[in-house]
Amino acid sequence: MTARRAIEAVWRVEAPRVIGAVARVVRDLDLAEDLAQEALVAALERWAVDGIPSNPGAWLVATAKHRAIDELRRRRMQAAKHEELARSPGADAAPPPDERDLGAAEVGDDLLRLILVSCHPVLSAEARAALTLRLLGGLSTDEIARAFLVPEPTISQRIVRAKRTLAEARAPFEVPRGQELSARVPSVLEVVYLIFNEGYAATRGDAWVRGELCDDALRLGRVLAELVPGEAEAHGLVALMELQASRLRARVGPTGEPVLLLDQDRARWDRLLIRRGLGALDRAEALARPLGPYTLQAAIAACHARAATAAETDWRKIVALYDALAEVTRSPVVELNRAVAVSMAFGAAEALPLVDALAEEPGLRGYHLLPSVRAHLLTELGRQEEARGELERADALAPSSRDRALLLARARQLDGDAGGVAQRSKLS
Repeated sequence: MTARRAIEAVWRVEAPRVIGAVARVVRDLDLAEDLAQEALVAALERWAVDGIPSNPGAWLVATAKHRAIDELRRRRMQAAKHEELARSPGADAAPPPDERDLGAAEVGDDLLRLILVSCHPVLSAEARAALTLRLLGGLSTDEIARAFLVPEPTISQRIVRAKRTLAEARAPFEVPRGQELSARVPSVLEVVYLIFNEGYAATRGDAWVRGELCDDALRLGRVLAELVPGEAEAHGLVALMELQASRLRARVGPTGEPVLLLDQDRARWDRLLIRRGLGALDRAEALARPLGPYTLQAAIAACHARAATAAETDWRKIVALYDALAEVTRSPVVELNRAVAVSMAFGAAEALPLVDALAEEPGLRGYHLLPSVRAHLLTELGRQEEARGELERADALAPSSRDRALLLARARQLDGDAGGVAQRSKLS
């Protein structure tokens, strides 16, 4: 690995810590990011000659802090009066930064503060995801744009608007405590979940999965769970992501074609990720009763992870877990996945009325998995012509070429395996 690539790898890991430490002091995300980038430039110059230090993160933080001190001094010298500094943007949200603050907070608080600011509920989900990947994932604007398959200017505008919105909303750069912190955690979990899902089941382009997005979400989730160890749903989400990520290698064939859950080679599932996921699930279940939605989804994923073969899957337990999840979420998508589980546990005849009852759900209009599920059930019941019509409907609604290819393959094999065409979301 070249020195530059090694430095870039260090930066990807250490950037959130550096930006978080500086943002606490200067209370300005744009300035904090600029100062962190200046520290990276300095590292590229110095480390190429002197080598990478034994603690590169500490070197970057110290360099960025020194530049923050210089910037604060410069700003103070430009101010005619101390009162003018007090009237600067954000001043009434917190006192003006002081150089003595530079060593006051622990790194954990710096990271948690940056996560909470990046995922502030005042921002849209798309803006939170883009800002989080930029500040905490260490991704460049073009990398984020490629990940979500949108134009780079679109991502750039989202990030700029997000920072402006946070400034206008005077979002505090303080770590809330107690109930206030608990109230903010769900917005963070939502963003991490969104990032992971886009990697696990890509909604755009030709790729079935985008492993790099799953990796970024997992890293963010693990950090958050360490920072808020008493939050059950943080551990529940980590458990869900670990268990789902354990299947990534098995979800695609040699040419990138989708491989559904019941067709996967379970020998290719990552046993380390499964162990980590089950451990996180144990922590989540020990912290909360009743279980939250992420923990319930993780428990469903654990049923698959514990089954050595598809035939050994405890579908009755999965149905019971979906019952609880449907009660918590009131989501038609969850109801659709529950119907799939019912078909596996009790047969297609039991499940078809459940699917038919969802036909008029506004949240499922245009959702290609609804006719996909119905096609599978009709196939199981020997109603091939009706199933073919449902597959055609699903094909017209499918968001990606991989989805359409999968549906086409199933249309050619209407008498195929019991896995069906349905289970791409929670069961794939």
